Amino acid sequence: MVARRRPPGGLRRAQSSGPYNAGFGFPPPLVPSPDSKTRLAGLVEEAVRKAFPDADVAVELDRPKNADHGDFATNVALQLAKRVGRKPREAAEAIVAALVKSGEIAKAEIAGPGFINITLSAAARFAVIAEIHRAGRDFGRGETGAGRKIMVEFVSANPTGPLHVGHGRQAALGDAVSSLLEWQGWRVTREFYYNDAGNQIANLALSVQARIREARGEKAEMPKDGYLGDYIHEIAREYVAAHFGDAAGNDLEQIRAFAVAYLRDEQDIDLRAFGVNFDSYFLESSLYTDGKVEETVRMLEKAGHTYEAEGALWLRTTDFGDDKDRVMRKSDGSYTYFASDIAYHYDKYLRGFRNMIDVLGADHGGYVKRVEAAVKAITGGEGSIDIKLTQLVRLFRAGEPIKMSKRAGDFVTLREVVEEVGRDAVRFMMLYRKNDAPLDFDFAKVTEQSKDNPVFYVQYAHARTASIFRQAESEMPTLSKDDAALVNAPLARLEDVGELALVRRLAEYPRIVEAAAEAHEPHRIAFYVHDLASEFHAHWNRGKELPQLRFINAAEPDSTLARLALVRGIKLVLAAGLAILGVSAPEEMR
Repeated sequence: MVARRRPPGGLRRAQSSGPYNAGFGFPPPLVPSPDSKTRLAGLVEEAVRKAFPDADVAVELDRPKNADHGDFATNVALQLAKRVGRKPREAAEAIVAALVKSGEIAKAEIAGPGFINITLSAAARFAVIAEIHRAGRDFGRGETGAGRKIMVEFVSANPTGPLHVGHGRQAALGDAVSSLLEWQGWRVTREFYYNDAGNQIANLALSVQARIREARGEKAEMPKDGYLGDYIHEIAREYVAAHFGDAAGNDLEQIRAFAVAYLRDEQDIDLRAFGVNFDSYFLESSLYTDGKVEETVRMLEKAGHTYEAEGALWLRTTDFGDDKDRVMRKSDGSYTYFASDIAYHYDKYLRGFRNMIDVLGADHGGYVKRVEAAVKAITGGEGSIDIKLTQLVRLFRAGEPIKMSKRAGDFVTLREVVEEVGRDAVRFMMLYRKNDAPLDFDFAKVTEQSKDNPVFYVQYAHARTASIFRQAESEMPTLSKDDAALVNAPLARLEDVGELALVRRLAEYPRIVEAAAEAHEPHRIAFYVHDLASEFHAHWNRGKELPQLRFINAAEPDSTLARLALVRGIKLVLAAGLAILGVSAPEEMR
């Protein structure tokens, strides 16, 4: 529904009459058993009901900042105090007295004005390690999507030039959001909306034609809004080589079709190199050739959502939350970009997508309200849309800004960046900031091997976990390290504060994935794996100073096995998080 007048890109179109679905192919969700926090919240709620049968309050558990205060804390007694006519500490005492002394809880203590601090038993605290080993890289999957359909539309750049780094940020975000939703049991379709008509395509053809004639030594004038990058010369040369009968470049329609196909293939190459694949492509032109724009407008007229004024047809978007009404059909009878965008989203709805996500550039900020309003109008309030805007990417080299591309002229292409620093670095850094925050991308920083380079730091942590197992195999070859041995490892041997902190961090992962999927915010996963990597590196460094914390100790096979179980848990969770982001998890760093 947004007028996609974004700069260059091109994409293959599978069919001209609408979407082409290539299938989803995501694995069935593996639902982990409830974590300690969920089970503990249930126990506290049960205690509240026993102590105060008429009370109704949701129990919230938080992690204390000081580990000495236990594993979880709740302020439920402070919330209940006035309602039950007790002082907060009295209410807390009643709740603690009613807590079932199960194998989950080692102790529950009252602190301050009425907070309840709870320390888990060793068995409950370490249960997450066994869960991770059983689930493997599927740890963190859920079923909140319950098999429902959702469409994520992203990139959708006009086929008038190469993809730039802004498109790369949209591609990384859209693909990671899709992966997150798949992890939570949604049936996701990744779609590319293909703008195959309009003035920009006409200017592309005229620009190539002008370069063809210049190459022949003729005087040629570029169109007013023509394209000036070196890639236009490349297309002109390829066209002449492939069309001997039109070497003079007189067949403008043939030039247009060739240029669009050429750029489509270029964009396909860029997206594949970036690890992004689409399930379906949709032609803008099909909305007109199939009469879908007219059909949508008639539907809205019949529903009473339109009116005529100043010779134009308007949609009452203010009835659905917009700040002003919008024109769909101009006084000359032609339709606006807004009308075709409405028709496109109505087509999504008719294809069974009640839930939609659009990933757009920051220059589309003014379209958000009208898009949301129109989706409400065309779906009768049944549909929902979340529009994620990506802010600009500012490129630097050793702190100095980069503004120009050798190939594209006025912008730096995604291909140039990926070829220089690699796909992993680009994808991780694109997702290591919230999508609506500007992103500074410095080539020097993302290639240095230091803790200041987030992607290196996380991948290095994964490689370190692999190296520990290689070391264990070398130093303790007779120690069983298979899945069964690790699941049944004597985890009570993990007593150090750093080890316990890592266990707690691992236990948070399923909730992080669920929350990130619900908010459509993959940067939460990037933040999490970086935090996990940081804690692991810190513990590794402590082990170099304190021999008793070394991961491998031939004299203590039980402690070694417990630590290997923890390390493998870290390895699996790092790999799972990186997979959601579309980033590799190397076994070694070179």
